[in-house]
Amino acid sequence: MRTASVLRRASRSSLPSTHGAASNAVGTAYRVRALALRKTKLGESDLIVTLLAADGCQIRAVAKGARKTKSRFGARLEPFSVADLMLSPGRSLEIITEAETVTSHDALRSDYDRLRAASVVADFLDKVSVECQAEERTFALATTTLDVMERSEIELLPAVVTAFLIKGMAMQGYRPQLSSCAMCAAATDVHDVRFSLSAGGVVCLACGGADVSAMSVAADMPVILDALVRAKLADVAALGIPAPAITDALRLVGAFVVYHVPARMKALDAYLRGA
Repeated sequence: MRTASVLRRASRSSLPSTHGAASNAVGTAYRVRALALRKTKLGESDLIVTLLAADGCQIRAVAKGARKTKSRFGARLEPFSVADLMLSPGRSLEIITEAETVTSHDALRSDYDRLRAASVVADFLDKVSVECQAEERTFALATTTLDVMERSEIELLPAVVTAFLIKGMAMQGYRPQLSSCAMCAAATDVHDVRFSLSAGGVVCLACGGADVSAMSVAADMPVILDALVRAKLADVAALGIPAPAITDALRLVGAFVVYHVPARMKALDAYLRGA
């Protein structure tokens, strides 16, 4: 567990750019593959698009004229889409000059249940990714998760969401401690299992009794969480975890995320309310 959270945004001015640094130094365009996380209206016809680049860095870029009926961008910058982009450095935001679709993930936007699940992925990544701070595994996790969500049965989506969140937290340095007490490393009571949000894992009775963030969980919850964090996303369905257990795991992991990520995630809040 990290002693200090890295889930904080770095300002553009505080760190050098990792996206075509040599090109940006002289103001020339550069190419990047990126996942669209969020879009915001700008002016009468433009969009600000929040992107997760293939190296895991966050980029915020302007797509000029993207809201016009005959925009050259079309649906290439819709949330959950992966595209190859040409970007030009701007004063505070990059400028998108070209966009070619790699994976559209249309099915995630056309089905309500898939949309809700995919929105959790995008919301989480929007909050934890940082400009100029690379983490290449994050992009692979994100795109794989969206691919799996697109072809999964609806009833399996909560399991995929839970697996994504616990894996995403692990990549941020918050992998839950599940085999022994997260505070003192002692063995835990198999008949009275408690999970501490602050310590980030199971805790023994002595440590858990003084921890206001510790909560009782099912005896098999550590095994379930360990299986989810270890399994490939495509293999989550094969784990055969019962739906009620997945619901409990989702609520626990969701609470864990909310406790450690210093920003409200509306999509996650909404998903947990529907669990």
